Order: sequence, then C-alpha cells, then structure tokens
Amino acid sequence: MPARALPADAPPRTGRPPARVEEATTRLGALPGVDAATVRAAPLASWTVGDSPDETVLLPRPPLEQDAPAVPAPRSPSDDRDDSSLVKASGGMAIATLVSRLTGFLRTLALAATLGLGLVGSSFNIANTLPNIIFELLLGGVLTSVVIPVLVRAAKEDGDDGDAFAQKLLSGAAVALFVATTAATIAAPLLVRPYISDPQDVELAARFAYLLLPQIFFYGMGALFGAILNARAVFGPAAWAPVLNNVVCLIALAIYWVLPSPPGDGISTTQLLVVGVGSTLGIVLQAAVMLPAMRRTGFHWRWRFGWDQRLSAFGGLAAWVVGYVVVSQIGLTVITRVAFAADAGGPAIYSYAWLLIQVPYGVLGVSLLTALMPRMSAAAANGRIDQVVADLSLGSRLSTVTLLPISAILTVFGTPLGVAMFSLGKSGAASAGTLGTALACSAFGLLPMAVTMLQLRVFYAMADARTPTLIMVMMTAVKVPLAYLCPVLLAPDQVVLGLAAVNAFGFVVGLVVGDVWLRIRLGRLDTRRVLRTMMLTGLASVMAVLVAVMLVTLLERVLPGGGTVAHAWLTVTVGGVVSLLVVVVAMRLLRVPELDPVVSRLRRLVGR
Repeated sequence: MPARALPADAPPRTGRPPARVEEATTRLGALPGVDAATVRAAPLASWTVGDSPDETVLLPRPPLEQDAPAVPAPRSPSDDRDDSSLVKASGGMAIATLVSRLTGFLRTLALAATLGLGLVGSSFNIANTLPNIIFELLLGGVLTSVVIPVLVRAAKEDGDDGDAFAQKLLSGAAVALFVATTAATIAAPLLVRPYISDPQDVELAARFAYLLLPQIFFYGMGALFGAILNARAVFGPAAWAPVLNNVVCLIALAIYWVLPSPPGDGISTTQLLVVGVGSTLGIVLQAAVMLPAMRRTGFHWRWRFGWDQRLSAFGGLAAWVVGYVVVSQIGLTVITRVAFAADAGGPAIYSYAWLLIQVPYGVLGVSLLTALMPRMSAAAANGRIDQVVADLSLGSRLSTVTLLPISAILTVFGTPLGVAMFSLGKSGAASAGTLGTALACSAFGLLPMAVTMLQLRVFYAMADARTPTLIMVMMTAVKVPLAYLCPVLLAPDQVVLGLAAVNAFGFVVGLVVGDVWLRIRLGRLDTRRVLRTMMLTGLASVMAVLVAVMLVTLLERVLPGGGTVAHAWLTVTVGGVVSLLVVVVAMRLLRVPELDPVVSRLRRLVGR
C-alpha cells in the first residue's frame, strides 16, 4: 500500500535510509508482483504485505491513502505484469495459513465434541465471540486502516527507524486496552444479554465471558506486535502465532476430558475453568510469541507516551472502518439471538457451520487477496484504472476456479460431512446432521463472499472506506428482516438452516451491489471474461458432483450395512475425492486457463 512520503529528491533526516528500512525495502522489492527497480527508484513509497492472523475474515484491510506524487511513476500500458506471480507470493505465509487453518479446524471439532451442540456449546461460542467484537471496535479497524501504513511511514521518515513512534503507539494502546478490557469483563452479563432471549440462559454465557473477555487486551497487543513486525518486513511470527494458540486450546480440551463430568449435558465449574482459562492462555501466548521476534529486529519496547500527528490525519478513514464493524455486528447479533430463541443449540450449530465455510476461503481466498492487494493499491495510486480492473477480474476468476467447485461439493455432501466430522463426544449424530445441512444451505455463498471481499479491497485501494461500509449497511438491511422471518416460516429445528442461508444470501447482495458500484466508479469490469470462467467452472463442478453421487450410490448398493457415521465417512471420502479429480479433468477439457496457475501453486505447496 502506498504511504504518504517525502518527495523523492528529499533525503531522509539521517542522510540515508535506516538499516532496517533498507532491508525491508530490499525484501519488499524481491516479492513477486512488486517491481524491485521501482521500489528502489522511490524508496519512500512502500507496501505492506500480509494479513491478520485472526480467524475473523469479515473485515478487509484498507490502505492508508493514495498520494500520487509519492508513489512510483505510472507504468506504460505495455508493462508486462506477470499474473502468475499472484499465486506464487508469500509461500511461507501460505504454509503458515494452511497449518493455522488445519489446527483451527481440529480445535473446532474438539470444541464441538467436548462442549456439544446444545446450551453449553452455544454459551461458549457467544462468549468467545465477544472479545473479537470488542477488539475490532476498539482497535481492529484503526489498526488495519491506519497503523500498519503509518508504521512504515515513520520508519522511512524518522531517524530512529520509527522506534519512538512505535513505542508511543504500544504504550497508549496498552493503557486503552487495559481499561477497556477491565470494563468489558465487569460488564460481562450485560454484554451477553443482547444475544440471548431467555434470561435464564444468560448466567452460563456470562460465566464463560468472565474468563474469555480478558482476551481483548492480548488480541490488541498481539495485533500491534504483528503490525510492527509487518512494517519491518518480518511476516513469519505473526503468521505462525495462531498455530500455538490452537495447540494450547487442544491441550486444554484434552485435560477437560479427564475431569469428572456432572450428569447430563451440564458442565462443572472445574471444566468451565479449564476451557475458559485454556482459551485465554492460548491468546496470551499468541501475542507473547512475537516479542522475541521484535527484539531480533532491534526493536525494544519502552514506555513512552504522547500523541503523534500522523495518526490524526486519518481519523475519518478509521471511523468508516469502525462503522463497517459496527454494522456487521448488528447482523451477527440478530442472527445469534434468533437462533438461540428457536433452539438452545442454534448458535453453536450456526457458528460451527460458518467456521467450516471459512476454511476454504481462509486457505485459498485470503492468500490470493494478500498477494493481490499491494499491486492493486499501487495501480490505483498511479491512476491506472485499467490495471485495477484487470486485477479485480483476475482475482474474481481465480476465486471462481478455486472456490466454486468446493461450494458445489459442500452443497451436495454437506450433510454427511457434518455427520462424519461432528458425531463425536457430546455432539450426537442428529445435531451433527443439522450442522452439516446448515453447511450445505450456506455453501452457495462461498464464492460471493470471496468476490465481495475482493470488491471491498478495490474500494480501499482507491482510498474509499465509505463505500464498503455502505455496502455492509445494505447487506445487513437485507439479512435482518430475513432473519426475523425464519422463525415465522420454518419449524424451530429448521430455523438455523434458514439463518445459514440468509447469511450466505447477504454476500450475494453484497456482490451485486459492489459490482454495480464499481461499474459506476470504474466503467467496464471485464464481466464477460469472469462470467465465462464462472460458467465453465460451474459446468465442470456439476459434472463432477453428478459422477461422485452416482459412484457413491453404486458403492452403497455393493457395500450395504454399517453405521450412520461410517456411511457418512464413506460418502464424504469417495464423493469428495472423486469430485475434485473429475472437476480438474473437466476444467482441463473445457480449457479453463485460470486452472494452470492454481495447479502449479498447489504443486509447490505440496513440495514444501
């Protein structure tokens, strides 16, 4: 992302770029998709690379601002931009993201098996959501819109590599986060009440919240630690830190299983403490593991207070991003409340189904957007609208090739997948089947979610934080009334299925609104090429799942018997593998060109 800088002919205060800034510039120039000569020619224009390690993916990363005189000179239309570099970028981070998602998936399975899909599981999920919401409201939007680019700018402009600015930032944020965390923890019963319609169910969620809300402080500090490392072109620790968090939580859940349990589906005080403290300890270590990496870069945190004017200039941008978070949480609150009113296990089922949908997006979609954002921001700053449109088209087509087949597979095999994965421990086959059906009902929103996130990145690349917030307002305005209609039109045990579909439909609305808005701003969007890729990939996906369904049906007749879970595993394994193989062959036969760089990238990941 370009950051405001001094004119190119103005020397830094020290007469040369600081050593760590020089190293960061060298490493940024070596990244695929970033022209090294251009970075050297304008050393005061920088891009940040990487994405938040948080599991939450609804909040896009906006750029700071676009200042044309401070960025590299526009390239000519004949410039050759290697699109294949997008799927090569940030290889180590992609591996870390994959491991983080896999361990996070195991953690999700373990939580469902340990706490179940009833009142206990729902209470934990509601309480576990609160720290993320409050962190995003306090710091998340400001961090992504302001802090990271300004850290890079401070490192460029200040004679101390930006250390004083970073120390002020950490000191002020630590005090603010501590006060907010203390206030939120004290007010835990009030914070969980909007999500729960029955006052009798508030107590258990509040007990979980007392243990989980202290995570706010460590979420915030960990995010700032990662931002400081990001600004110094060190990406590994922040990418791998969530893995440690997941491992600690898995250990806590293992301890839970050896403790004596009360009769029925309840939870003892000791078990509650183990789960709550273990979850918070994971976040603490997730933040603390980045401290040694910060020291290795030469940065040492010392208490330093004071306000820096470089933060004041971007309050308007940050305010819109905070507004984005507020509006998105309104939709989440309504859906959770409606789900809880219909069935005590509704929030847990909805939450786990939503987490499963995010796994393919987190592994494939987020890594794509991470690689695409720097050059899209530079193109927007240089006034190269044609390149912005080209990047939007490329990102949409690559998202289609990677996510549309998975969406088709989840739609057909979602229910047996839920039974196979979640019929463990206290979940039960019936609740697991409902979870899988909720997954199938929401799978159609996977690709629209990815494209909507990409569209929002385009607006942020053009220094427009207002439009994404307005798009979120429209999405929420559609979701809220539809959510309240679900209990009217559906039976109580089916309400969560309707809510899953409503949430997915919200992203369809976001895709359409974003497309119209971008057409107004940018003109033609290469829609024909994108639609061709969607049609060919959709045709290949339908062919693949049909072949898989026929093969699974044949196997069921040849191999009768077996339990429900064994049958589900057979269906998922055979159906999933066959579908993926057939869809790749079908796309080859249909000559989908976007398949080649994706296959090449997957081969390199396997080779690692």
